[in-house]
Amino acid sequence: MLIAGPTAPAQAVTYGTPTIALSASYLSGAVGATGDPVVNVTVGQSGADASALTVSASASSRASVAGTGDVTVTGAGAVRQLAVAARGRGYTNLTVKVTGLGGKSATKTLYYAASAAVQNPADARWFTGSADASAAVDVGGGYAVVADDESNVLRLYDRSRSGAPVKTWDFSSQLGVSKEVDIEGATRIGNTIYWTGSLGNNKDGEYKAPRNTVFTTTVSGSGAGTQLAYGRSYKKLRDDLVAWDKANGNRYGFAAGTAEGDAPKQIDGFNVEGLEFAPGSTTTAYLGFRAPLAPAVPGGKALLVPVTNFDQVLASGAKAAFGAGVELDLGGLAVRDIRKNAAGQYLILAGSWAADDNSDPYALYQWDGVAGHAPVKRADLPTTDPGGWEAIVDVPDLAAAGARVQLVTDSGSADLYGDGTEAKDLSHAEWKKARAAWFTLNP
Repeated sequence: MLIAGPTAPAQAVTYGTPTIALSASYLSGAVGATGDPVVNVTVGQSGADASALTVSASASSRASVAGTGDVTVTGAGAVRQLAVAARGRGYTNLTVKVTGLGGKSATKTLYYAASAAVQNPADARWFTGSADASAAVDVGGGYAVVADDESNVLRLYDRSRSGAPVKTWDFSSQLGVSKEVDIEGATRIGNTIYWTGSLGNNKDGEYKAPRNTVFTTTVSGSGAGTQLAYGRSYKKLRDDLVAWDKANGNRYGFAAGTAEGDAPKQIDGFNVEGLEFAPGSTTTAYLGFRAPLAPAVPGGKALLVPVTNFDQVLASGAKAAFGAGVELDLGGLAVRDIRKNAAGQYLILAGSWAADDNSDPYALYQWDGVAGHAPVKRADLPTTDPGGWEAIVDVPDLAAAGARVQLVTDSGSADLYGDGTEAKDLSHAEWKKARAAWFTLNP
């Protein structure tokens, strides 16, 4: 008969200290927003299955902005998603905690900022990483490349989601510049995107050579797989425009508008903000002017100048040639962007020529692209939201009932969080953001 010996005691499991990492330490949301950005929380603990760990968050400063009950953690395993529903405008710190086995825990601080509620929040998305959106081009698959007038960085965003760019490109070295080009307009023909700087002086009336730049990028792929490659540039378009206007009796005052000390954003200034090709053309492009109005008096008309060999200006450095200026009645407003669709239907985003114009009216006008034909207003835009409307992403079928268009703001001068700091001066890129919003056009 065999007699069993004593059973060895079970060995106690030793658990290590949990680890916790945040995909971003700074997060921005908006009161009442739909689909605000989330933070991934990666956790682990030696000796334990990650699914056994608990992740929680609590307010460690201003609960009036976001409190413990405003934080939601979802998911299981090593990576969880943390979302915050903003309660009020401002800043707060959130303590994110992982509790592991053996009574051990670890924490990280999430620095959170919330902007105020906007009109129709369900139609709003926030593109983070930059506040100074200035031009946008659809690249298919629900994505768009967005330019910034305070840097030369182009950013690829998912148009349906709030959050950081999927990819970024900075072509400063290829352009041979160390300062911003002040990108303000863009359009696409085939796989080529044309970009233009403002061509004007800076806000202090000083000439800055990088702003006198137009350039191209070549697109490959689409959607999240979009890639951009630098093409060519031309740095004399402003000079060509001034010479052309002088030769035609200084009708638009380009020489005076570009003179030293002359600020660009005034009724008789010089500032380009729109770029689009003429109907049925891949050679003639319209430059849309924020300033001057034509003639430069209150109630004047918005100005487009056709560059009749724009393709060759970029392809070979040919001196620009121009057609007669196109003067449009936009109710005293100027061109802030112009875009057409494959059917040749144009939308013009109209706004003030003034520098500080967030409270001034904005509107969308439909046009057929033909000089002498009057544009028709399709929508008035709200002016109470932070930033100024700056870019049309693409143009829907304007004959369709309920046609909707997505616009993007330049929020660089907006006080997003109520502390008096302009968005472009915020210390953390994750808190900088531009608003993208959908609008339904009137019949």
